Amino acid sequence: MTHANDFVALNIAILTVSDTRSLDTDTSGQALVDALTHAGHTLGAREIVKDDIYQIRAAVSGWIAQPDIQAVLITGGTGFAGRDSTPEAVTPLLDKTIEGFGELFRSVSYEEIGTSTMQSRALGGLANYTAIFCLPGSTNACKTGWRLIEPQLDARHKPCNFVALLQQKSRD
Repeated sequence: MTHANDFVALNIAILTVSDTRSLDTDTSGQALVDALTHAGHTLGAREIVKDDIYQIRAAVSGWIAQPDIQAVLITGGTGFAGRDSTPEAVTPLLDKTIEGFGELFRSVSYEEIGTSTMQSRALGGLANYTAIFCLPGSTNACKTGWRLIEPQLDARHKPCNFVALLQQKSRD
């Protein structure tokens, strides 16, 4: 039994959406890996896929179905460039959206990059008791996003967080 004051390490998957990055050049994905492991979580999986709706959807769907992956962090493909398609790939998979995540991300990001933040289509949601957060591809945007996500993936954060909900996945 987990008590409210206990930290719960989650298994988190990282997906980088890019037509050009490799594991060696993926600074955004690596920043997320470093952040989640520093926070005490476990890297459950990591993948890089092309900015293609069906490749993105296939990777995320696989993780949603795995009982040992409680969260998915996606970097890249959230802008307005021609091939940016992460929101279109992920949205149909969601059972519920976390409207406040995109709103809060853009609000905080405004302080960093001004009105350019309105081009961010960062989003969050839940699918099969899996938290999914879609972030822009820049390393700084991933660091900003993690500052917002981290407390919600910590069982000790009050008044609420997603951990108890995410733990239901492994029980079902």
